[in-house]
Amino acid sequence: MTLSLKNLPLKKQHCILVTIIAMLAIIAYFFDDAISDLFVYQHQLISQGELWRTFTGHFFHTNGVHLLLNLAALVLLWALHGHFYTVKSYSLLFIISALICSAGMFYFSPEIRQYVGLSGVLHGIFVFGAIMDIRHKDKTGYLLFIGLCLKIAHEQFFGANEQVSTLIDANVAIDAHLWGAIGGLLFSCCYLLYLLPLKKAPANKSAH
Repeated sequence: MTLSLKNLPLKKQHCILVTIIAMLAIIAYFFDDAISDLFVYQHQLISQGELWRTFTGHFFHTNGVHLLLNLAALVLLWALHGHFYTVKSYSLLFIISALICSAGMFYFSPEIRQYVGLSGVLHGIFVFGAIMDIRHKDKTGYLLFIGLCLKIAHEQFFGANEQVSTLIDANVAIDAHLWGAIGGLLFSCCYLLYLLPLKKAPANKSAH
């Protein structure tokens, strides 16, 4: 798909949630000192029952560069695949990717004591867009999906890019990328198998 101003997905259903997520991340950044202790993903506090952190923690960032990188990725994915978004599908995609990302880190990467950032969820959103491209017979979808798989595999075997770690002033949580992508993949499969057929099914008519 060729990007241009003319084909940007500017309808409300395509961009409203992307705008809200970006605004929440910006608000979280500017009020970080006041609210981060209550909302950031922290393994120990989650184990004590503060489960909301598995979702809210994704909106916080380590510094301005980290925030800008994630917002740029959020907007780019919207520009590429926003025409596939609806309020219902995108909200479910975001929530499921966020929760599976956090659950994966909590149970399988307990060494990650604290995590912030949208990058895990963004990998899930990326997977959804690539799979939707494939479904619509857009060959770039295969390239995007394979490219993401190779990126995640490279991170798992060789670690994160040190330059990125320097920019965001923190270690890159590569396992968050893995689990976020798995969350996006699980949602995409459910969407194609169950939600999309329901959306297309004609409404039952009754006569009196």
